[in-house]
Amino acid sequence: MTKITISERPMMGLFGSESAYQVLMFLQNYEKGYASEIARTYETPLNQIQNQLNKFEELGILVSRKEANARVFYFRQSPVTDSLRQFLKDMLKILPKSTLEKYYRERRRPRRFGKK
Repeated sequence: MTKITISERPMMGLFGSESAYQVLMFLQNYEKGYASEIARTYETPLNQIQNQLNKFEELGILVSRKEANARVFYFRQSPVTDSLRQFLKDMLKILPKSTLEKYYRERRRPRRFGKK
């Protein structure tokens, strides 16, 4: 059976911008994240990612809290975000293998010794 794959371009259009798409897909895959981590992953300017995170928080899609020196973002629990997350989860399943390996593979580097 051949695996169906999709192009990311329509998804970027659906969410209004590439950085909006990146923020949502990153958080769906990793459950949480902070601006510089997301920007570094996609090699996107930090201010674009920060703007999207703030926009989604203002809309009630995301929530954030301070953890150590970073502001960490999560999906807010609600019927709307639950449906959005199911959609994103389904899209992650059909992205091209090269995209999955580049951006959405499991993190393998252990936490630095002594880091809280």
